Amino acid sequence: MNIISLNAGNNFLKFSLYDMNHESVIASGLFERIGLEGSQYQMNYHNNRITQEISIATHQEAVNLLLEKLIDLRIIPSLDSIDGVGHRIVEGMDCFSSSVLINEDVMERLIGLKDNSPLHSSAEIQCIEAFHNALPEIPMVCVFDTSFHQTMGAEAYLYAVPYRWFQEYGVRKYGFHGISHQYVTECVHDILGRDSFKIISCHLGKGSSVCAIKDMKCIDTSMGFTPLSGVVMGTRSGDIDPSIIPFVMEREGKNASEVVDDLNKMSGLLGLSEYSDNIKDLLERCNAGDEKALLAKNKYVRSIVNYIAQYYVLLGGADAIVLTGKVGEECIPIRQEICNQLACLGVKIDSNQNNICGDMAKISSNDSSMDVYVIPTNEDLLIVRDTYKLINR
Repeated sequence: MNIISLNAGNNFLKFSLYDMNHESVIASGLFERIGLEGSQYQMNYHNNRITQEISIATHQEAVNLLLEKLIDLRIIPSLDSIDGVGHRIVEGMDCFSSSVLINEDVMERLIGLKDNSPLHSSAEIQCIEAFHNALPEIPMVCVFDTSFHQTMGAEAYLYAVPYRWFQEYGVRKYGFHGISHQYVTECVHDILGRDSFKIISCHLGKGSSVCAIKDMKCIDTSMGFTPLSGVVMGTRSGDIDPSIIPFVMEREGKNASEVVDDLNKMSGLLGLSEYSDNIKDLLERCNAGDEKALLAKNKYVRSIVNYIAQYYVLLGGADAIVLTGKVGEECIPIRQEICNQLACLGVKIDSNQNNICGDMAKISSNDSSMDVYVIPTNEDLLIVRDTYKLINR
């Protein structure tokens, strides 16, 4: 059985085609700069890799091009070889507590949620519609980034704002990166061989979030109503005093949406450093004595450590800290600094183990108070697994 995992964003579309008999990747790729100049696609298959610049105006065109290339490149013999499609959906709010088969009712509800995550939702809906038009009989599944966090209690997900905002408008914490946090939780379950454990999962990349997990369930997470809150990120501010928004509006003559756009796209590491949203770039600048780069890096690490410490107290201790996402998996100095700042909790790092990149590894020393694992996330695999389960029920 062959299943495609799709991850659609504002100007991109990622895919992986899996052979579920072996849970192996047949092909994967990325369509970039959709709707912009210089759009292109990249496909990896059968030990081959091709990249081509080509005009891609919409996500529907990207899906059609994907299906065309799967046949032209003889990756599959026909479109009938595709048995299902799993779509990563960023925003499920509290409408979806688990993955669901797509039908008319689900589509109506997705369209109703569109305003809560307009950049992602529009792309996601376009991809679902494009696959339905090309392969109307194929079963499709939504796998939500918010579902894993539906186990949070009211004390975690409610804000201290007028209660009717929650009742009438759904203002509450939803959390994101849930697919990644769920994947690493399942990995820790396999490592420890039990359902009962307490971990703090850190998905660190351009977007970052920290999650407190007890007995396989989310207790709290750093991202909130939108992915803007929580730790410092590549271009997102993370937690700020909301009074900053009207203050800046008045002084710069901007409306609320424009200021929030600045908080999403011009803040975080990029805003503080005035150089880059990439932590590896900033580490190079730190070594060259760039004070703003050093400030941005230090603020980034402190914000992550603060959430880990907060969740350590919330959980009443932890069996393990998990680092994942591109930064967590690949950035050795940042992992070292995070662990060093947690020394007061008894965390100790094994420098030799910390030099391992790209593989699952325990990087804490044997006398550390809790284990620290680096676990490469695999959201695509979780998406196709959920899709496989639902279409074979």
